[in-house]
Amino acid sequence: MSGHGLVGPVPVGLLAAVAAAGYLAAVLGRPWPARRTASWLTGVAGAAVGAPLTVHPDLRVHVAGHLLLGMLAPLLLVRAAPVTLALRTLPVARARGLARALRSGPVRVLTHPVVAGLLDVGGLWVLLRTGLHATGGPAAHALVAVHMLVAGTLFAASLVSPEPAPHRARLGVRAAVLVAAVAAHDVLARTVYADPPPGLPAEQARAGAELLYYGGLPVELALMVLLGAEWFARDRRTVLRPARAASSS
Repeated sequence: MSGHGLVGPVPVGLLAAVAAAGYLAAVLGRPWPARRTASWLTGVAGAAVGAPLTVHPDLRVHVAGHLLLGMLAPLLLVRAAPVTLALRTLPVARARGLARALRSGPVRVLTHPVVAGLLDVGGLWVLLRTGLHATGGPAAHALVAVHMLVAGTLFAASLVSPEPAPHRARLGVRAAVLVAAVAAHDVLARTVYADPPPGLPAEQARAGAELLYYGGLPVELALMVLLGAEWFARDRRTVLRPARAASSS
């Protein structure tokens, strides 16, 4: 059952190759931070490896896929600033259309950290508590993989995107949502460990729950560090602003 159908290695590999090639083509011949390119390519690779794992009925394998596709890859893709690159690369008319779309109501709602967090962590709760990760056909598996990547990307973007965002939530709101999401993620792991989903062997559930609990920690810490760095930079600007105003007067 692992790695077949719409989320098998071949179709996922082709999509990953297109995503990597498109980004590299946009970067070619223009000044662009190498770290962003490396972040994009690593994120694409993580998604390509993780997607086929999410269709596996073994919870341990499925959780490994979730960690790659739904947590690590989204953070790396968001930090690559693909929207900024697209705005610099597209023709003016298309770039303006993209900018208008990013300012639209639906995008504003979906990129609010509360909504994005509910889609991301809430979707994982539904998958693991109902055992849906192990059921369904190729189309359902593809939808699960797409949801993981999209929801994870929306959540990462709502918290730590390096790109300009006209409707970005305040730092305090983002920090509170991150703390709540980490808590919900950890509680889910504990409930799966203590009360396995229907039809799941206890030993497999416990191993999968431990991987979910500890495996997500590096990404959660990275999100906290990035938010903390933004908070520090904001406070530093606030402290320095009066001194700069006095020196310029």
